[in-house]
Amino acid sequence: MNKKVKVQDLGLKDYKETWDYQEELFKAILDLKIKNRREEANLETPNYLLLVEHPHVYTLGKSGDLNNLLVNEEELAQKNAKFYKINRGGDITYHGPGQLVAYPILDLDNFFTDIHKYLRFLEEAVIKTLAEYGLKAERSEGETGVWLDVGTPFARKICAMGVRASRWVTMHGLALNVNADLGYFDNIIPCGIEGKAVTSLNVELGKREVSLKEVEEKLLKHFSELFEAEFI
Repeated sequence: MNKKVKVQDLGLKDYKETWDYQEELFKAILDLKIKNRREEANLETPNYLLLVEHPHVYTLGKSGDLNNLLVNEEELAQKNAKFYKINRGGDITYHGPGQLVAYPILDLDNFFTDIHKYLRFLEEAVIKTLAEYGLKAERSEGETGVWLDVGTPFARKICAMGVRASRWVTMHGLALNVNADLGYFDNIIPCGIEGKAVTSLNVELGKREVSLKEVEEKLLKHFSELFEAEFI
């Protein structure tokens, strides 16, 4: 079991380019697993964690409803935003500057073969990260992701999640709003959930700019502890 995870900080990178890169890494791991099975080889499978910010983009998961995108192509162009239908779970979400996006491309055979546990660990890494800023974040039953003030009229989502897995290899991941422009969420029904607000770390901390790099470091620390991973 290879618990080493290669961390790559991609900076600000186009969504489609990053998606293509994820697919490339994902396929390479799958190909290795198939080779191991067919040839009874024992080749070690690698793991990756991509950290990235995207220019303005909306993505719709495979089970999502296009009606949750509230703007047309012309309006998207005016907002300098792109739109893609993609192959993860979940509905529609927004990515943009000031949002920390993490894409773990892991062979869960190296860790544990339980997708439910995998999603809960991703949420827990975010919950522990936000706790370092004095925020009590939590899960909302039946709604993947990380929320504040669950069960109250003020419930608001701070981190969206959507993943894909095949033969225990994962891709896609989580998007944590740090300094994101929340106005872009007005153009969608986030995750297809009506009547729920969206927030960001800087809003919760009184509109002060938060260091994305600092949040990244905290998230990595909690990720490595939960997954017992060694970053390389």
